[in-house]
Amino acid sequence: MKRVFLGLAVVAGLLLLAFLAVRTPDVPAEILQARYGSPASQFLEVAAGFRVHVRDEGPRDAPVLLLLHGSNASLHTWEPWVERLSNDWRIISLDLQGHGLTGPIPSGCYSGSCMAKTVEDVRARLGIERMAVGGNSMGGLVAIRYALAHPDRVTALVLVDSAGAQLASGGRRPLGFRIAAVPGVRALAEHITPRSLIARSLDQSTSIKSAASPEKVDRYWELLRHPGNREATIVRFATPREPFSADMLKALGEVPVLILWGREDRLFPPAAAAWFKAALPHADLVILDGVGHIPQEEAPDASAETVRTFLRRHMPTPAQVRALQSPA
Repeated sequence: MKRVFLGLAVVAGLLLLAFLAVRTPDVPAEILQARYGSPASQFLEVAAGFRVHVRDEGPRDAPVLLLLHGSNASLHTWEPWVERLSNDWRIISLDLQGHGLTGPIPSGCYSGSCMAKTVEDVRARLGIERMAVGGNSMGGLVAIRYALAHPDRVTALVLVDSAGAQLASGGRRPLGFRIAAVPGVRALAEHITPRSLIARSLDQSTSIKSAASPEKVDRYWELLRHPGNREATIVRFATPREPFSADMLKALGEVPVLILWGREDRLFPPAAAAWFKAALPHADLVILDGVGHIPQEEAPDASAETVRTFLRRHMPTPAQVRALQSPA
């Protein structure tokens, strides 16, 4: 019997050593803030013990465009659009709960509806009356949830390869997403998150590979290891999906909508864009050739110009207003 216990102890010890050898620890929040914060970063306390990382950039008298990132991404995904659009529009980006420098939310709620509440809390905290709301992937789902809950606050919607379409079958989820959704493996994913897993997931999400550069892989990997973000990811993947029905989207009424998609998206193929267009017949639909799931990073010029054209029609800039008011 002693030999059995000794053998079990040896096995347990070896398993522990193996676990410690492959374990990827959290990165302290202060290190991540120093590395990935910016002069525009602010941390808004919107609830007890919950601060949201927000960037508020562009002219204060300009119409507002609030942007929401996708799953396991961060507000950094919008930097290319901020660079190209913030001269004319006030652009607000934020890290949703369980992402980026925001970290976990004390309530533990990571549904689309709870994330939409975070958006409303940020809007109220900043004192913004009305705004356009855009989102990529998961962020598009949150943008729609927000517009349905607060139609009086939304001037336009920009859906970028958005989640939420009701399809019989969708695209193939990246490896990291699939692993995080497997019972039993999820617990290990809280502690073992190899960089190679993030690199492969980002590679599968993109068609233009400059969006999967080593620097971007590092950013995704390190921000995922913000204390609490991996646990939040596991909770989020265990949360039932919330697809919309066409009848639900009728409640958006005449809100202007831009559906912007990458033709090579393997997560949410163009059939999802077609579903949104059928449910929102008044929407503009633009599909970018050769682009995958993250147009704002893969094709920043083309995607930003599409948004610029759309916003100029529905949210005139101060310069446009002045030009209209000037005597002939």
